[in-house]
Amino acid sequence: MIIERYIHREILQRLIWIAGLLFLIFATNKFVDYLGDAAAGKIPTDFISKFLWLKMLAIQTEVLPLVLFLAVILTYSRLHRDNELTILAVAGIGTARQLQIVARFSVVFCLLIALISFYAAPWAKSNIIKLKEQAWQESIITGIAAGQFKELNKGDSIVYVEELSDDKNTMENVFLQIRQKDKNNVMRSDMARFNIDKSSGNRFIIFENGKRYSGTPGMLDYQITQYEKYGVLVETGEAAASTSIPETLPTSDLLGSDSALHRAELQWRISSILACLLLALLAVLLNQLSLGQKPYTLLFVSILIYLIYSNLLSISKTLLERDKISPLLGLWWVHMVLIVMGMIIYYFPVFMRWRKRDRQLQVLPAGQ
Repeated sequence: MIIERYIHREILQRLIWIAGLLFLIFATNKFVDYLGDAAAGKIPTDFISKFLWLKMLAIQTEVLPLVLFLAVILTYSRLHRDNELTILAVAGIGTARQLQIVARFSVVFCLLIALISFYAAPWAKSNIIKLKEQAWQESIITGIAAGQFKELNKGDSIVYVEELSDDKNTMENVFLQIRQKDKNNVMRSDMARFNIDKSSGNRFIIFENGKRYSGTPGMLDYQITQYEKYGVLVETGEAAASTSIPETLPTSDLLGSDSALHRAELQWRISSILACLLLALLAVLLNQLSLGQKPYTLLFVSILIYLIYSNLLSISKTLLERDKISPLLGLWWVHMVLIVMGMIIYYFPVFMRWRKRDRQLQVLPAGQ
């Protein structure tokens, strides 16, 4: 149908430029964050692009429903402003038919979100955690070079290496200073190597065949200890097992699980698909109101509705994770509220026509 293709094309055009604008904003914001982390030595610079595209893929389930919602809002606002909705109504294409047209477009879009929500996003979030662990492990040796001083543990430690192996794991003729309140600990060793405890994530430097000097600067109470092997904790870490985080689990692992966390995550993934369809249909209905004649007011009200809707979903997910509400209620009640709201808006003009007709029938006998 020509009109259906016309509406679909209008929505698609706005969807593309809104998506491009939002993705550019998000990508720029995250790029600046990762660039700052790289400058601070928290992540290697070659990890920035990997983090960026994985993060962009992971947030698609939250961004795409908003993109479609705004695209439909702006499309129908333009149709309303140019009186094309009136022409469509005269041609017999009323609100119900328009809802069908938008629903067909939204269902195709929902399939894309389903693929991302059930498969791509969990994969991306899992890889982000693994990449963080890898970047965290490598960041300590990033910037260490033979013949240069390097700050560790936010400046509490300073290391100097005379010779460094190609894999940057083994050091020769190593000097390490550790500040502890009023005392200084100085380690001097012929050889040292990095070691990371996988269970705790803590980082150590293991010194071999060296001496340890401990004391207060300016005093003569220094203690000298000679050792064959000595481990020094240079930075504490967090052991993050990606397999224990619900957001990273495959959807098949969430199905049938009795865990409150798993139920909440499964409902959250389904909610992104429902939100896509419900918000698109609500956008059509909002333009049927008098707000459609005021595009800026309509846009403000639409964004307000989206913020309330998304925040209620987040709150319900948190309550479900904490087992404060029943899984039967879960996140579904928020969608039901939006459906009821849409039905009220849909039948409101019908109700007003009935009410106007009743008033006219009541006035006629009185006039006679």
